[in-house]
Amino acid sequence: MGQPMLFKLEVGELENEVQRLEQKYARQLREDLRMGSFVSYVGNKEVPLLRLYRYKEAFAFRFVEEWLNCFGAGKEDLVFDPFCGMGTTLLAASLRSIPAIGIDRLPIAVFIASTLPLFFQVQPGQLTRTFKHLRKIVPRAEPAPIAMDVAIMGVAFPAEVLLELRRWKAAILSLDSPFREIFLLLFFSILEPCSYTSKDGQFLRLKKDKRPKAPEEALAGKVWEAEVDIRWVRELGWDKNFSPYRVLLGDARRLDEVPFERPPTIIITSPPYANRYDYTRTYSLELCFHFVRNFAELRELRHNLLRSHIEARLSLTEEAPHPAVRELVDSLRARSKVLNNPRIPDMLTGYFVDMQKAIREWKRILAPKGRVAMVVDNVRFEGLMLPVDMILSEMAEKEGFVVEEIVVARYKGNSSQQMSRYGRVPVRESIVVWRKKE
Repeated sequence: MGQPMLFKLEVGELENEVQRLEQKYARQLREDLRMGSFVSYVGNKEVPLLRLYRYKEAFAFRFVEEWLNCFGAGKEDLVFDPFCGMGTTLLAASLRSIPAIGIDRLPIAVFIASTLPLFFQVQPGQLTRTFKHLRKIVPRAEPAPIAMDVAIMGVAFPAEVLLELRRWKAAILSLDSPFREIFLLLFFSILEPCSYTSKDGQFLRLKKDKRPKAPEEALAGKVWEAEVDIRWVRELGWDKNFSPYRVLLGDARRLDEVPFERPPTIIITSPPYANRYDYTRTYSLELCFHFVRNFAELRELRHNLLRSHIEARLSLTEEAPHPAVRELVDSLRARSKVLNNPRIPDMLTGYFVDMQKAIREWKRILAPKGRVAMVVDNVRFEGLMLPVDMILSEMAEKEGFVVEEIVVARYKGNSSQQMSRYGRVPVRESIVVWRKKE
């Protein structure tokens, strides 16, 4: 791809466009800071099953309950999550016997979401007995193949720990369903604690002073935790109320192949934020242990995700579909020499092009008067704020949605680099609420 054309833009022009949006949506904007604890994974740490795997981009179970209540959802509805992640929306809906379906482009997310219902098939004590069986066969198991040509795999683990983990995986693969899938989920949850890595911000960071856990000890702890949860869900009556949901590997930008039995009536979701986070890096250990065979497959997956990260590819004909984004992109390109990553303008353009495609698909598949509740995060680059919540809302209006409200769930700080140069300016994390017109 050739060098992008540079444009001159005064900061005031972008500020004027942002002010226009702020004025336009002033009446729809409201604060509900109580929601701040619901829009992050933290709330799931006290929820059975969802606490077993740390999918840090998830929102809380309580968040879904709040919006199911707000929308008056019942068994006649169909809930859809086009960025389902670990399946929080699907699980919460299904525990109310509300039909639900979800898709995600990240295979580890789809695996976790599809495995959670299998815990309802397991009786207390069965995981403990299976773990004892595995412990006997691990020492003689042939190490499972993994994507060792991915650089992180060569430095993430002590050599003896990596070998033991590969043997544990091979032993787990010898199990029958549902124990194979359940133990794989528990296995994926121990990869980070057994490594020198930490899921920190937009990267999987190496921490050489970290002391990795022994795989058997770590997995034993997870089995105990899962046994507690199996009893817990029975005490809560979840096993009696649960109705199976469907989850598939899919792309929110193209929904033609999603087997909807009828038009969905509710979308509760959160897309990746335009914050440079690359999920194929954050979850590279899990992906390399099971879902990709080599670096080429990992890179292909990276380039096919929603374009919210700096390795996003952009064609020469693509242009951001909103004036505020175009103005920011042009401004950032004009400052490319001081920008901390010159690919940020391409990422922002690709992100909003992709989100426009997703919104168009939601308009097409949703039932008349269908509702959307979506968590989004505003962003700030080189001191310039981009109100993602309002931009996506205006894009949705043009596709045939009514913007009912924009709920500010919390205010977040900026990176230390941004604050040192431009001062502390809070960034909204919001819930946009839309309704499809009749």
